[in-house]
Amino acid sequence: MVKENLTLLTDFYELTMMQGYFKNNTNERVIFDVFYRTNPSDSGYAICAGLEQVIEYIKNLHFGEEDIAYLRSLKIFDEDFLSYLTDFHFTGDIYAIPEGTVIFPMEPLVKVVAPIIEAQLIETAVLNIINHQSLIATKASRVCYAAQGDGVMEFGLRRAQGPDAGTLGARAAVIGGCIGTSNVLCAKYFNVPALGTHAHSWIMSFEDELTAFRIYAELYPSNATLLVDTYDTLRSGVPNAIKVFRELKEAGKMPKTYGIRLDSGDLAYLSKRARKMLDEAGFTDASIVASSDLDEYLIDSLKTQGAAIDSWGVGTNLITSKDCPAFGGVYKLAAIEKNGKFIPKIKLSENPWKITNPGDKTIYRVYEKESGKVKADLIALTVEKYSEDETLKLFDPIATWKKTNLKGGSYTLRELLVPIFVKGECVYTSPSVMDIRAYCQKELDTLWDETRRLVNPHNVYVDLSIDLYQMKHQLLNSINNGNGHI
Repeated sequence: MVKENLTLLTDFYELTMMQGYFKNNTNERVIFDVFYRTNPSDSGYAICAGLEQVIEYIKNLHFGEEDIAYLRSLKIFDEDFLSYLTDFHFTGDIYAIPEGTVIFPMEPLVKVVAPIIEAQLIETAVLNIINHQSLIATKASRVCYAAQGDGVMEFGLRRAQGPDAGTLGARAAVIGGCIGTSNVLCAKYFNVPALGTHAHSWIMSFEDELTAFRIYAELYPSNATLLVDTYDTLRSGVPNAIKVFRELKEAGKMPKTYGIRLDSGDLAYLSKRARKMLDEAGFTDASIVASSDLDEYLIDSLKTQGAAIDSWGVGTNLITSKDCPAFGGVYKLAAIEKNGKFIPKIKLSENPWKITNPGDKTIYRVYEKESGKVKADLIALTVEKYSEDETLKLFDPIATWKKTNLKGGSYTLRELLVPIFVKGECVYTSPSVMDIRAYCQKELDTLWDETRRLVNPHNVYVDLSIDLYQMKHQLLNSINNGNGHI
C-alpha cells in the first residue's frame, strides 16, 4: 500500500510519557510484550496477522516538520524534547510470530526490546495493526472451516469501518483462508484474486432479466455467474439463466466457469431446487454461489441442511467480525535493563489471568511427534534450553495440579518468535499474502478437530516453564511482603 507517515498514530499519553522519560534522563532498554487474553468469537485459537504493516510502520517512523509544528502548537511539549524528536527513529529489536501462525492466549505475539522512549511510542500503532488483522484473519478461518473446503470470497468492503479496515481486513481474510476478495484495491496492493459477479442494479437497468443475462454472458464469456434473485428466483431467475446457458452451449461458447448466485431467501431450499433444475437441464457442472449476510454459523447450518451451494460470498459479518468486534491485544512491560541485565517486571490484578508474565521470554510450540498435532505451547525464559530427547514437564500455570510429562522422543519443539528488527534494521522479509495463506492452511492442519469446532472448542494449553513460573511467584511473594516490584 501507499506508505504513510503514521508516527502520530498514537495515544496522546504516549507522547507525554515520552517527554517525561526524556526530562528525567530515563531511557533504559525495556521489554514489552504484545499478547491477548481470550480467543475471539469463542474460538479455540486465533490467527496472527498484520506483521507486514507493522514492519512498514517501523521503517517509516519519524517526526516530520508538520508533526513537530503540530506538537508545538499544543503548548505542552518543551523545545528540547521537540528538538530530540526531529532526529527520532527506531533503534531497537523486535521479535514476532510470523503472520498466518496459529496462536493462543497469553503468549507474546510481538516482543519489543528497545529504549523505553521508542518502545512507548509504538505501542498504540502496533496494537491497532495486530489487533485488527488478527481478528479478521481468525474470523475468516472459522468461516472457511464451516464451508468445508468450498471457496469463500470476501465481499465486505462496503460494510467495513472505513477504507483501511476494508482493504487490510480483506488482506487478513485472505490470510485466514478466503480465496479472494471483491476489494479491487486490496487485490492490486497485495496481488490476491479479485472476485465478484454483478449486482441487482445490472438486471434492473435492462427491460427484462433475460436480456440482462445474455449481455452479461457475452461480455464475460470466461465466467458467467448470473444473479438470479432480482425478481423471482425459481420462476424467473433460474429458468432465464438456463436459457442463456443453452444458447451459449448451442453456439459453442460455453464458459469455462458458469453458474448462478443466490443473494436472498431460504438458501437451503432455493439452492436445492435450483440444483435440481440445472441438473435436469444438463448443466450439472454449473456452480451455485450464495451470499446474503452469511457467517460461520449460518454456513454450518446450511451445510447440515444439505444446501446445494458450491461457494460462498461473505461480507458484513466477516469484515467487521460482527459477533466479536475487538481482538483485545495488550502491550505490557515485562523487564527493564539495569547495569546490563534485564530486571523482570510484573503487573498485578485481582483476576489471576490478568497478572502478566515477567522477564525476557520466548515461546515453544510442542507437537505430538506421531500425529504432528499441537500438544501445547510453552512460554519460557530466553536463557532456558530444551532437548527433545529429554522428558518435558508441562503444567497449567493457574491450576498447577494439572501436569503432563512428555517422554523424550515423543514430541518436537518449534520456537515461534523470530527476529524482525535488530538494532533498528529490518532483518525479515514478509512473504506474499498468498504464500502466507498457504502457510496458514498448514498451521490450521496442526490443530485437532476438537480445537477447530465452532462451538465449545477444546482449549490448547499455554504453559509456563518451571523457571518462569518460579520467577513469577518470587516477584509476587516480594510484592506481598511489601518490597514492591524488583
